[in-house]
Formats: sequence, structure tokens, C-alpha cells
Amino acid sequence: MSHKLNRNMSKNEVNIEMTKNDKKYETNETCPYCLKKGKKLKMTDVREKKYWIWLSLIPNLGSKKKQELLKRYGSPEIVYHLEEKELSEVKGIGEKTIKNILDKSIKDSVEKHMEYMTKNNINIISIEDEEYPQILKETYDPPISLYCKGDSSILNQNSIAIVGCREATEYGKSAAKYFGYHLAKQNVNIVSGLAKGVDSYAHIGATCVEMKRNNPPKRESNPHKMINNPQISSYPHVDNCKHCGKAIAVLGNGLDMIYPKENEFLAKQMIEKGGTILSEYPLGTKPDKMNFPARNRIISGMSQGILVIEAKEKSGTLITVDFALEQGRDVFVVPGNINSIYSVGTNRLIQQGAKLVTHYSEIFSEIL
Repeated sequence: MSHKLNRNMSKNEVNIEMTKNDKKYETNETCPYCLKKGKKLKMTDVREKKYWIWLSLIPNLGSKKKQELLKRYGSPEIVYHLEEKELSEVKGIGEKTIKNILDKSIKDSVEKHMEYMTKNNINIISIEDEEYPQILKETYDPPISLYCKGDSSILNQNSIAIVGCREATEYGKSAAKYFGYHLAKQNVNIVSGLAKGVDSYAHIGATCVEMKRNNPPKRESNPHKMINNPQISSYPHVDNCKHCGKAIAVLGNGLDMIYPKENEFLAKQMIEKGGTILSEYPLGTKPDKMNFPARNRIISGMSQGILVIEAKEKSGTLITVDFALEQGRDVFVVPGNINSIYSVGTNRLIQQGAKLVTHYSEIFSEIL
């Protein structure tokens, strides 16, 4: 069952510029997020994706144009070896883009990327791979490739996106943790953006990670009970909950960094508990504001539905709702306080036709 809203749709395409000579590529430190489980990547594994990595590095070449190139020539390896005359025959590929495709410095940088990816257990999944989320592949503008750190085998399992305010209230944090925990307990993966607020608490609930504050109170036995003002970078504690679920975070930057930084511990725990972190952006991409709307289409696109918990009247969360509607996804909303500015957007979504939910079973029964 789809719950349609009367909202204008939008299609966003982001052009990416590579950050050259990034010091992070030259570090000899061991990445703190290396997997403790599963197969360790080998250089041969990464080298097989060399041309997909190269294609992701080309600035000013969006996913639609990449699709056109692949449709015309069949593989990124063929595109890699094209000459200027051949590229000029492709519709929508201008002189500047041709120059970027032929740029030798970008081609030479691929080796450094492969070395970093091998050392830090970062893989790249192409749209042709079995691990690529199939429901995302069917959307209007799917990313041609996804960088992945963690267990890619979960990407085609049942998933729900949970999104909402960064400045979440205690009510919003508690609701995010509640739904994240109980849906994950039912083997539904929780997809979000690892942002502050609702995103973080949905991931915390899904993975049963408890965060302590500077003067921590007595630990609660209930794994989805709220703990106020968590300091993720300080006093981390992992709950040994036997019902830990899987969380998937989609970032708006390269996987050589975690943004926001305070969620580094949470990201590590997500991966160690069988989850994964994704990005369509190559290593070295900073978390620029322009990246996040395009990131949101992936969050909704790889999920059976989205759950909105707190949104202001003009909230970035509503961009994800627009993408979800465009992609034919179910939209669920937790009702909010009518006196709170953080509930104006959510309550309006309910008025427009989204399904009001107050219990996790109301979502679970809809998506299965």
C-alpha cells in the first residue's frame, strides 16, 4: 500500500569534484573502522574495479551522463580508452567534461585510491554487481557505483529509512531509538544518513549501542530507553543485546572520513555489528552542502519505505520525502507535538496523506 502526498517532485543531480593530493591518502595509520568480521579485501579484489573507481572520480559528470556513456560503450574500461573525437560524439558531453575524462592526472590517481581502499577494507559496488540494491537500481537516477565499508550482502534485504530533524527533541530521539530497535529486531535493516539527531538515534536503536554521558546515570536494562545528551566520542559502551540489528548509513562525503566526527564510534559499531556505510562519492570528497540532497535519493531509493520523525516546516527531511514519493515508496510519519516547531512538517505530511504510525508493527505489516 502506498501513501501518496500532494507534494512537488524534484530530481537532483550532483557533480563531484575530486579533492587532489588529500593527505589522508598518504597516511600510514591503520583505519579505525577495519572490519573485524568477514573477508579482508585484497588488492586484486579492488583492482578488478579499477575502471569503476576511475569513472567515479571524474568531476562534472553526473550519474545520468555516466549511464549514457555506459549504454553507448558497454563498460567503463572502454570509456577509459576513448579518444577525444569519440567522446565528442556523445550527446550532452561538453568540451570541459571531455577534458576531465581524458585527464591523465585523474587516471594516475586511481592507484592511490586502490591502495587506500585495500588497506581500509573499502570496496566499490557497481550497478552491474549482484550486491547492488536492486530496488535502488530501478529508480529514476541511481548512482552508477557505491563505495561500501561493511557487509554488502545486506543491501538487498528488507529496509526502512528513518529520517528527521538534526535538532531532535527528547521525544524525537526516543521515538527514533524505539522504531530503530524494534524494526531491526524483526530483521528489517535501518537506513539513514548518520547525521545528528534522528538519524543517529535510529542507528543507535538498531544496533543496541548505548552512549554514556560525562556523569552517566544508572544504566537502563531496556535497550531502547532514551539516554539524554549522548557524547558519542566519550564514554562509549556497547550493549550486549542479543537482538542487535543491521544499520546502513548513506554518507554525503567520501568514506575516508566520518561526518559528523562525533559519530565515529557509532559508525564503527554499526560495521562491527554487521551493518555497512555507503557513499556514491569517491575518497577525498568533503561533506559539502550540495551533496546531501543527492544522498537522500539513495536513502529512500534503497528502502521499502521511509519513516519521518520530526521535521520543521522547511526541513531538509522533506527532500527525502519528495524522493520517496517519486520512487513510489511508502511514507510513514510519527505524529508530533502541535506546539513544537519540530513537528510542523511531520504533522502536515499526515494531513497530506502519509500514514500515521505509533507502533513498529504498523510499519512491519505494510512492507512485508
